[in-house]
Amino acid sequence: MKRSFSIFTISLILAGLMASTAFAQGPTPTDDEVNRIAKQLYCPVCENTPLDVCPTEACRQWRGLIRQQLAEGKSENEIKQYFVENYGARVLSEPPRQGLNWLVYVIPPIIIAAGVLLLVQVLRNWSRLPKAESGTGESPSGMTSEAELVQDEYIAQLEEELKKRK
Repeated sequence: MKRSFSIFTISLILAGLMASTAFAQGPTPTDDEVNRIAKQLYCPVCENTPLDVCPTEACRQWRGLIRQQLAEGKSENEIKQYFVENYGARVLSEPPRQGLNWLVYVIPPIIIAAGVLLLVQVLRNWSRLPKAESGTGESPSGMTSEAELVQDEYIAQLEEELKKRK
């Protein structure tokens, strides 16, 4: 009886150990966890379509691959690196900040800043333009310029000739 009791006890312990190894697997990643990574990747087949919304069978399989890699304990960066190694950097929604790709991050702010500075300069120049007083032959500074004198002489000569014709 003692022998059967000890065999029964050992079998219960072994069954318990086997059951615990079956439960040792982590929980299946949720759709939100998969889509958080899939949003950062573009479908290598479809042009400009994020992986999380692409309806193709290939994208469904790639989302399944992301789910599998998450279940294996891989990090977000490891998963993205896997896709880059297999499909190239074009699958990333944000280009890596290395090589010539860093220009994508630097040039737009520089162009915007230069545009703002140019606009400010143009607006300042427009506000500084002298306003000519209508009806007077003098410039805003109170002095007549040589061009205005020549124009006045021309107008006077023209008026004189018109009077002679009458």
